[in-house]
Amino acid sequence: MFPNPAAAAAAMEEQLRQQQHQQQRLLVLFNASSLPLASLWPPTRLSAAAGSPAVDLPPAATAAGEEAAALAVAGAVSPWDIALCATGTAMAGENALVLAVLFYAPGLRAPPFLLIGSLALADLLAGLGLVVNFSVQYLVQPPSEAATLSAAGLLLAAFSASVCSLLAITVDRYLSLSNALTYHSERTRTFTAASLLLLWLACLAVGLLPLLGWNCLRQPSACSVLRPVTRDNAAVLAVAFLLLFALMLQLYGQICRIACRHAQQIAVQHQFIASAQATSTRKGLSTLSLILGTFALCWVPFAIYSLVADASYPAVYTYSLALPAACHSLLNPIVYAFRNPEIQKSLWLACCGCIPAGFASRPRTSSDV
Repeated sequence: MFPNPAAAAAAMEEQLRQQQHQQQRLLVLFNASSLPLASLWPPTRLSAAAGSPAVDLPPAATAAGEEAAALAVAGAVSPWDIALCATGTAMAGENALVLAVLFYAPGLRAPPFLLIGSLALADLLAGLGLVVNFSVQYLVQPPSEAATLSAAGLLLAAFSASVCSLLAITVDRYLSLSNALTYHSERTRTFTAASLLLLWLACLAVGLLPLLGWNCLRQPSACSVLRPVTRDNAAVLAVAFLLLFALMLQLYGQICRIACRHAQQIAVQHQFIASAQATSTRKGLSTLSLILGTFALCWVPFAIYSLVADASYPAVYTYSLALPAACHSLLNPIVYAFRNPEIQKSLWLACCGCIPAGFASRPRTSSDV
């Protein structure tokens, strides 16, 4: 008796289908566990990726392969990516609250609050970018190049705007102390809004660079620790960030000197309030130390690592340094918004409909700026 040719062909087809599914599962697991922060190369046909001739599978086999790939991805989600997605969700919610308070409170329209709003908007977009990046990496299979580059561009633009907004707040604080007599006439809302518009246009231009071809999708060897940004682009961004941090450090040093000089002058003229003024000065210095300390601890290690490392470094190094940098946007609303007395009053009015008695008589000091 000779074997049935149809049954033999069916058995061979079933065996081939099982082999293809197993190869696809292994390939998806490898991609999901080896790419930090984004899946940047859309998977091609499995047989071509494996180095074997292409085999066209029937629709039923294709659907089964996609289901198996989805199950493999679900089981290979990196805990680091989950942490980044959770951080992004918290960032979006926290900064959305800040924007809501600034939008619905008519009294919060001064230039300093416009700068705080710019910072909150940037951190809100950064949080949404982390969530979108997670979705592109794990929920869109296979992710397209356009989706991958768009998610990367959103993160670049948002975090660039966040850092530049911090610098703008620093410059505004310096000018409010050094030019106290002419500050309110020079720093109008129109001037501040125009400055913020230019700032955001520059940051959007940075975010468009990956979509305009400044990426390493076609040259994996040129990738930095954050694909699809090339190593050269990452080095330029890191150097620019370190220069901005040095400028902020110098400005805050000038702010400290001006504040101390003002405190000494007031203490000489009014001996009876010298103790209270010294307390206010110490509070202001502690606030500046908190601002610079958190910024340096969260961002400087990541910037230096991006400057010296490349895609061959272990992904865990990138994750362990990128997560604190992202968490800095969680601290920004606490440091810059929720500590402000006017914003605190608006929150009390929105939540309770009243203002605590302590706020009515609380004097505004330089440490509240």
